[in-house]
Amino acid sequence: MAQPSTRQELIDYCLRQLGAPVLEINVADEQIEDLVDDAIQFFHERHFDGVTQVYLKYELTEEDIKRGRARPPGAPQNENGTTGITSVTTSANVGVTTTNFTYYQNSNYIQIPPSIIGVNKIYQFGAGMGAGMFNVRYQYMLNDFIGLNGWGAGGFDLLSYSMTMGYLETINYVLNTHKQIRFNQRTDRLYIDVDWGDLNAGEFLVLDCWATNNPNDYARVYNDSFLKQYLTALIKRQWGQNLIKFQGVKLPGGIEFNGRQLYDDAQAELDRIQERMLSTYELPPLDMIG
Repeated sequence: MAQPSTRQELIDYCLRQLGAPVLEINVADEQIEDLVDDAIQFFHERHFDGVTQVYLKYELTEEDIKRGRARPPGAPQNENGTTGITSVTTSANVGVTTTNFTYYQNSNYIQIPPSIIGVNKIYQFGAGMGAGMFNVRYQYMLNDFIGLNGWGAGGFDLLSYSMTMGYLETINYVLNTHKQIRFNQRTDRLYIDVDWGDLNAGEFLVLDCWATNNPNDYARVYNDSFLKQYLTALIKRQWGQNLIKFQGVKLPGGIEFNGRQLYDDAQAELDRIQERMLSTYELPPLDMIG
């Protein structure tokens, strides 16, 4: 099919682009499966269509709270008697003696699904500028909403309301700083650098994340034009690499394998495709101003 919707249809499409079934593609099925995984991983990590912005809601458990509140130094247990501190000990020569240095790291993290490759931020939690009927915005609307209609001598317009809301946001930003987080997709752990003593089991955290588009769930991923070209070039390079060792071997009729030329052509195609990825398909990095 010209529009593959499954993994096998994508493989068949790429093989046809290389000459199958007219030519025999000297690449093992196991090698092709590995190349498909590599191509999809590259697509997820670099292509803007490979990920989707999602919002995850996580309910904190008592075990999360205990692990996050584990406090060094000195003892490997916190006041609740729970472990969860990672320690590293190193030795160094100080003068004429050898001294051991021990470092501790709190296990103040929550486990993130493997499909998440990036976390933008964690939304504010806690009372902030007040909760429920004591919220500043609620009280402002409760007392001054009538003024939005311009009734009476104290009426005001929407511009004044917008400026006031912006000022309240500034106050909230200064007095309630954003929660600091650290995340690496290879560890699947989101470290939350807050006072875990202020958190309670049953509270929810809302995360702004980037999740990979699983082709098994979204079949149109297999039909992506970049993915088809990239996988075809990968298979072609593997084909050439397999034939390099037969360089100079002549077949009946004087035909000679030229695996090196096939490999070099495929590598040049991959270089062009990856360069186009940087300029066309990849999201640009955010500039830092200041």
